[in-house]
Amino acid sequence: MTIEPASALFLPDIDPTCFADLRGSLGAWYDRVQRDLPWRRTDDPYAIWVSEVMLQQTQVKTVMPYYHRFMERFPDVAHLADADLHSVYKLWEGLGYYTRARNLHQAARMICATMGGRVPDDAGALRTLPGVGAYICAAVLSIAFGRAFAVVDGNVKRVLARLFLLEAPANQTSGHALFQSTADRLLDSSDPGRHNQAMMELGATVCAPRRPRCDRCVLAVYCKAFQGAVTDQYPRRVKRPGLAEHCWVAAVIVKNGRFLLTQRPPQGLLGGLWEFPCVTLQAGDDPLALCVPAMRSITGLKIELQQHVGCVQHAYTHFKLRMEVYVCQWRQGRVRLDGPVAAEWVRPGRTGRFALHGVVHKALPAIEKVFHQDIEPLKEFV
Repeated sequence: MTIEPASALFLPDIDPTCFADLRGSLGAWYDRVQRDLPWRRTDDPYAIWVSEVMLQQTQVKTVMPYYHRFMERFPDVAHLADADLHSVYKLWEGLGYYTRARNLHQAARMICATMGGRVPDDAGALRTLPGVGAYICAAVLSIAFGRAFAVVDGNVKRVLARLFLLEAPANQTSGHALFQSTADRLLDSSDPGRHNQAMMELGATVCAPRRPRCDRCVLAVYCKAFQGAVTDQYPRRVKRPGLAEHCWVAAVIVKNGRFLLTQRPPQGLLGGLWEFPCVTLQAGDDPLALCVPAMRSITGLKIELQQHVGCVQHAYTHFKLRMEVYVCQWRQGRVRLDGPVAAEWVRPGRTGRFALHGVVHKALPAIEKVFHQDIEPLKEFV
């Protein structure tokens, strides 16, 4: 990974002589007001890498408790590499984008197996690790190793678009080259880690998507959007369609005081997480009619439907999920999975060791309420 020289994509009317003053103002502002965040108190590339992975499309206030727990449990690459993936998922539970956790775990094992147990300081080697794209690579190399790589994330794009009235859409890959070229030109190569963090801090705390605090912005004097009173028009964005909705039917299969949890395959939607056995509903499917035969197909069990618990809905980042939940009684058979990769019979209230995805967590209170009703097939749960 190399920094390319200014390209034809870079706006020709930007005066590069202002860059030195802009960098100086930005850096001085950052030194005064930066938030005290744990990953800013270290130059450990592993700790910085973990923080940047967690911070992808996730707010700092959400990440903080996860970061502390994760670093306590896995303080270095070796501890993470030695862990089983389930324990990593469990610590990640609720943070979303579970592919990040799986890639981080796989990358740690690669580092320990082939890179001497140390996060590489070479862009080529770093980019071979699962989940390490241009942003993570630039962040780790600049912040941990002082290498001159400019980061471009959503916050940086917003700052750049307003500073220079960049017309490229911030939410399309076709516009990334312009943002990267601009960030490369603006980078303070004498202290790239400080500069990158300052740009991201400005976007996160001052140059907000809505109602930016321009009166408190150290770069307002340089900002073309502020000067033209058009901050609300930048960055440009292409309107995207609404979130896709998935519809599932799930069964809480009861047997001898326990219910069945199954684990999704590691790849794909919500990969590696645990749930009640479930299948996707197609348009026109009747969940009531589909439940028993579908569950028998994926678990190998003969079951009898007892009652409808309800419809549980949950919005993930990239899709919405609606799940019809039924309580079913086991009648015969041993678990033979077709689809899920693992299964366990679990007592109510004992799900804490499983990494469950959001809609399952949301369904649990309703299921517990059903368990405590005086229903003959469910008395064993009381």
